[in-house]
Amino acid sequence: MFDSFVIENSSENPTFVLILYTVLFCFLLSGLLAITYEKTSPASKNAVNFLQSLFLISIVTATVMQSIGDSVARGLGMLGVLSIIRFRTTLRDPRNLIFIFASIAVGIACGIYAFIIGVVGTIGFCICAFILRFSRYSSTNNLMGTLRFEVHSKSMIGPAEGLIDLYCNVSILKKYKVHRMEQTQNSIIEYEYKVKLKQAKKGIEFIDRLFEIHGIEGVRLNMQEVNEDN
Repeated sequence: MFDSFVIENSSENPTFVLILYTVLFCFLLSGLLAITYEKTSPASKNAVNFLQSLFLISIVTATVMQSIGDSVARGLGMLGVLSIIRFRTTLRDPRNLIFIFASIAVGIACGIYAFIIGVVGTIGFCICAFILRFSRYSSTNNLMGTLRFEVHSKSMIGPAEGLIDLYCNVSILKKYKVHRMEQTQNSIIEYEYKVKLKQAKKGIEFIDRLFEIHGIEGVRLNMQEVNEDN
């Protein structure tokens, strides 16, 4: 009832109080989005600029919607102006893009004075984000690594592969090299795996157990964070 009353009476000539009310609603709802992003994104500590953009983009969108109103001419003019601007910022994480769209949706809802839609939609979005954060679809370990080691006999690879399966969710044999020692006439086989640990904190324990296997030498594990969309 409140939404329809405000639209019918204030969409053409909004009062100063209504505009201020719109900006306040945008700030509060986008702040809820920013808090949700910070709590549900493990790598959000260094995303200060992104969090600020969630606050500001909804206010900008609401201002644009209020400026256009019901005028088709204004809408076409605004479309022409925005087409000149080139946004070169790349968001590699699709999840960040979704939060940007959510903040824009908040601005659109508040800009047309559909405050109830904005509130209900934002709360529903945040609840779903928290549910997904603690579900099996949440990835808290984005560390991928390269495991290298050497064995003196191919028969020794069995125990090593058993440990790899025990500690790693993903293990892909990328390559191996065979070196023939001229003096001893023995062969050394160098293996290289692409691995993802089940628990990132157990990397040292994983390496120590590999060293305990007789005949394995030169164990090296290099881990680094990767994006899921790359």
